[in-house]
Amino acid sequence: MQAFPFAAAGPPFSRQSLARVLIYSHDTFGLGHLRRSRAIANALVSERPGVSVLIISGSPVIGNFEFGSGVDYVRIPGVTKLPDGDYRSLNLNVSIDDATELRETIILQTAESFRPDLFIDDKEPTGFRGEIVPALERLQQHGCRLVLGIRDVMDEPALLATEWERKGAVEALRRYYDEVWVYGVETLFDAVREYGFPQPVADKTFFCGYLKRPVAEVPPGHGAVRVLVTTGGGGDGSELIGCYLEGLVGLPRRLAIHTTVVFGPQMSNGCRAALRARYDYLRDVTFLDFEPDLTRRYAEADVVVSMAGYNTVCELLSMRRRAVLVPRAEPVREQLIRARLFAGLGYFDVLEPQDLSAAALIGKVLDVAARPPLREAPVDMDGLPRIRARVRALLGTAS
Repeated sequence: MQAFPFAAAGPPFSRQSLARVLIYSHDTFGLGHLRRSRAIANALVSERPGVSVLIISGSPVIGNFEFGSGVDYVRIPGVTKLPDGDYRSLNLNVSIDDATELRETIILQTAESFRPDLFIDDKEPTGFRGEIVPALERLQQHGCRLVLGIRDVMDEPALLATEWERKGAVEALRRYYDEVWVYGVETLFDAVREYGFPQPVADKTFFCGYLKRPVAEVPPGHGAVRVLVTTGGGGDGSELIGCYLEGLVGLPRRLAIHTTVVFGPQMSNGCRAALRARYDYLRDVTFLDFEPDLTRRYAEADVVVSMAGYNTVCELLSMRRRAVLVPRAEPVREQLIRARLFAGLGYFDVLEPQDLSAAALIGKVLDVAARPPLREAPVDMDGLPRIRARVRALLGTAS
């Protein structure tokens, strides 16, 4: 594949005032990766107005989100995983090989045109099917600092080891990346030890802490319990929402519960229509198709029913909201591991996927609703300030 050279004209950008950051997030499914990249981008531009952040994303809903001044995005063609584990193009009528080649070309040309000082890769050391390797090589040649950012838990260690060996991930970490940032705390889940990072990789790994999100203050509710039900993108959330609503139907009407259900932008029209048709008669339930910013919804809730994605857990920790987590266990087990870890701290309640039923879920909700509000989060939430500090250190900027 032909590569376009970096523009030679003009002086190099000053890392003191005009730093450029390129963030790559390959995922199409779910919203957590997008919200994580958005939180980091907004944190960087809020500290230094001269910083520009460009996000490369495969998400089909990235245009629904607002970004801070200095942040923009490039959308690459989406891909979706099939039940047999293979992939296909999300919207284009092309083969997955052609879609990957197109994505690789867009990524490389974006990197060459934007000329970032810092590249942050979200959790995939070589990208989808190795699509960022040409960009990594080119950026490294031109002095760009390269960082891999990973969530607190990636998967079961044995499963991740097999996946990373197949993808050549550890070799990429040795060869290309200046640092690895873990968006979690070592005392809760030690990714270096659990995933067997070789010493050269361990030496450049930093535990940043969890990424605190903006919070909102609302007047306390009186009387009715307020429940928020959200499943992130919603692509696989219909069963959880259906179980909650069925459990709600079975409760005595004397129990006052006001529920807000957020379907999510990736729930199919058929699933959304079926849930509305069956439960729309419930006067104390509000149905929303999608809200890109759930801050106020979290603030208004006494109890949240959700999965256990990284972004959702960060939002719950930031808002100090009690929650019943029903983690996804396939195709990776990171949500299940995360939910169990926080349940072990006594912070969230967990209903494991095999135990999900209407009666079990609504019982958990009533139990959690009877408890006093939560106090401070049990883990370090200073991830965003530490990321800003690491950026200053990597780019040599003044504190």
